[in-house]
Amino acid sequence: MTKATVAAIITPDDDKPDIILLTKRSVPPFLGQWCLPGGHIDDYETAEEAVVREVREETGLIFASPVFLHYFDEVFPEHHFHAVALAFTGKGVGQIKLMPDEVEEIAWFPLDEALTLPLAFNHLQIIRTYYLKARCS
Repeated sequence: MTKATVAAIITPDDDKPDIILLTKRSVPPFLGQWCLPGGHIDDYETAEEAVVREVREETGLIFASPVFLHYFDEVFPEHHFHAVALAFTGKGVGQIKLMPDEVEEIAWFPLDEALTLPLAFNHLQIIRTYYLKARCS
């Protein structure tokens, strides 16, 4: 059955839309690869509640005023994974705190560098969409 997930493009503040936060996965699938913070939507949870919760669980940050970006299909039969990812953008507030059960590393990346990384799931497509929308704004 298809799952619903969320992904967060987090910037340090509104004046730095070209810097984003990535996490390195500590669990399969895509173990050890960089990705956007996010995860599955729990039962009876809205997508916005899920993205705020996932960001807090993975980074320790408060995801302030998330704004919906776009949806993305994520179909990876080789990983037995099929989801619809709902991507949000927003500012991260607070201090980053590594949550080793969730991720093994957290780092800020210039958008241009993030676009060159081999990213987990369809997160490269999500970041490209954000990049194109940011350039058109």
